[in-house]
Amino acid sequence: MADEIIRLTGIHKSFAGVRALQDVSLTLERGKIHCLVGENGCGKSTLIKIIAGVYQRDSGSVQINGKEYEQLHPIDSIREGIQVIYQDFSLFPNLTVAENIALNEQLAEGRRFVNWKHVRHVAEDAIAQIEVQMPLDARVEDMSVANKQLIAIAKAMRQNAQLIIMDEPTSALTEREIRVLFTVIHKLQQRGIAFLFVSHKLNEVLEISEAIIVMRNGRVVSTGLANEYNTTRLVYEMTGQSIAEKSYEFTPDLSQPALLRVENLTVPGALYNVSFEMRRGEIVGVTGLLGSGRTELALALFGMLPITAGQIEIDETPVKIRSVQDAIAHGIGYVPEDRLTEGLFLEQSIGRNVVVRTIDKLRGAFGLTDPARVKQQVDEWVTSLRIKTSDPDLPVKTLSGGNQQRVVVAKWLASNPRLMILNGPTMGVDIGSKNEIHELIKRLAGEGMGLLVISDDIPELLQTCNRILLMRNGSIVQEILPGETNENELAAKLIED
Repeated sequence: MADEIIRLTGIHKSFAGVRALQDVSLTLERGKIHCLVGENGCGKSTLIKIIAGVYQRDSGSVQINGKEYEQLHPIDSIREGIQVIYQDFSLFPNLTVAENIALNEQLAEGRRFVNWKHVRHVAEDAIAQIEVQMPLDARVEDMSVANKQLIAIAKAMRQNAQLIIMDEPTSALTEREIRVLFTVIHKLQQRGIAFLFVSHKLNEVLEISEAIIVMRNGRVVSTGLANEYNTTRLVYEMTGQSIAEKSYEFTPDLSQPALLRVENLTVPGALYNVSFEMRRGEIVGVTGLLGSGRTELALALFGMLPITAGQIEIDETPVKIRSVQDAIAHGIGYVPEDRLTEGLFLEQSIGRNVVVRTIDKLRGAFGLTDPARVKQQVDEWVTSLRIKTSDPDLPVKTLSGGNQQRVVVAKWLASNPRLMILNGPTMGVDIGSKNEIHELIKRLAGEGMGLLVISDDIPELLQTCNRILLMRNGSIVQEILPGETNENELAAKLIED
């Protein structure tokens, strides 16, 4: 028998009569990297919280390190070496790296006064365990997402971690940062630490994992060694259907003017002499490492960064974009990277989020908003973009990530833009929603819209774009045609110095 850390047998869990988990059984082995995959709502988060002792199961058994728990509480899970690193990392942004790492021990030991020498010793030891360099006196709020991830791992190691569960650990990391994280994971694995890696990025799942667990509709539908799977099989097991995504083909109409022409665009400290053009119906990808200028390009085109030099033409007419209002007036829409804080009013209804950009056009007599026209527009976009909701009056925060992204897109499409800038269009959404968003992007391009897709998701770029612009140090250094490269070659280009 393998050396098991976790054995779950026949786990059931319901919330208000709705089944979240049904007869879930699985084992996690010491020193092994497991990956848990499934669409949003399949039960992954509920399962993790049961392992962590946050939720109590309705029935079934939980064994950790050979010991069966009638009731598993968070402190029991922690004492057994189970550490969960959530997407927010559970760190204190206003404290230093050292303080974050040592805080739990200070509290557990009941110290009334802080021994700063001991704090530093604890932090140095933890960082040494994962074999990275880290400024211990820096505030966590000033650290990159990748370093926050490593701080959370170091903190887990000081809690005698035997199993580290990582929820979407690479969703906000660049390709180079992912390589560093994977190196740390492999080093800890060699010391007997097990991992449960939860991710929507199937290429990473296949790369990092040794064993795969697939969930669908609250059940474990497939388990096996990673080498028994490929992307096609994973997609089928997760969704119950085969999803074949075709690359986007585009032939420019050179008799028509360019939709967008950018010449020598410069934003001090961010962009330097950026030049490119795109035509109607074209999907142009922009990629590069963090700090390459990819997001800054989007912000400059949308009037959120001051352009000090260069020229922008739309339909061969020079335009000045000094503000967001200028960009909107020229028919530019922007779907931001962080939909939760920048793209949506989470407490407001789905419908209000859809019409917020066009509400002034939906007024009736006496300048009052016409409820019938509002409802008509909301219903049209909910249907057109297949936003899955029982009621558009529900808060948008109740939707899954993929449906929230559709609401952000609907908000801009309602204003009939000529050019859409999509920054990380499928970040944090499941495979089914991702495919649907890709199909939507291609459909919009087929209708004549120009789309600028900013992403470091290599398969996404290769499948959806007809050209890819590679950025480095604020400049475009290469134009790449998807048909003339592959995932490995493009990944290598991303991290070239």
